[in-house]
Amino acid sequence: MILLNFRTVGVLVANVLNYFFANIKGGWGWRLSFGGAMVSALIITIGSLVLPDTPNSMIERGEHEKARQQLRKVPGVEDIDEEFNDLIAASEESKKVEHPWRNLLQRKYRPHLTMAIMIPFFQQFIGIIVIMFYAPVLFGSIGFKDNYALMSSVITGVINVAATVVSIYGVDKWGRRALFLEGGAQMIICQAVVAAAIGAKFRIDGNPVICQCGMLLW
Repeated sequence: MILLNFRTVGVLVANVLNYFFANIKGGWGWRLSFGGAMVSALIITIGSLVLPDTPNSMIERGEHEKARQQLRKVPGVEDIDEEFNDLIAASEESKKVEHPWRNLLQRKYRPHLTMAIMIPFFQQFIGIIVIMFYAPVLFGSIGFKDNYALMSSVITGVINVAATVVSIYGVDKWGRRALFLEGGAQMIICQAVVAAAIGAKFRIDGNPVICQCGMLLW
């Protein structure tokens, strides 16, 4: 959840920067937008060079002594031996499992497998990726001017961050089912509003049309 929140914050920061970069004259705006992406790539690359392996990974590779040394650096782990033995036992138990991928098809695992596949599938299938990443083009297609289209991206990013914060706060307090029901109802309403707005702009005798962002509209 925390990583997801950082991701939504990153999207929001990118939208805000794009909004201000668009006002830079002389063709430098879009260059700064594209070039700014290198900063994140550099951070990830440099970070990966100094990021240590986890004790679990070291144990899986047979590097037990290195795993012990790494455990000593983990804050809050006082009894190294107990933690180390638990990791060894978990590693040995996992190696005893035969055909782990085939076991996923067993009847008792099907509900878990179905939810693990269908939740991210429908999360993408609802079209949020188009709205999030092609928001300027999408809102520009329905009549927003350039600056307003970029500002709509910022607003979308702010709502995305706020919703993520609410989910982090409430997932254990209200439960996942309540958040799924609330989120599902909210998505139905918002998607219907977006579809109605775009449809009202592009509808031509009931025939399907494709707006500038590539969305098929009926």
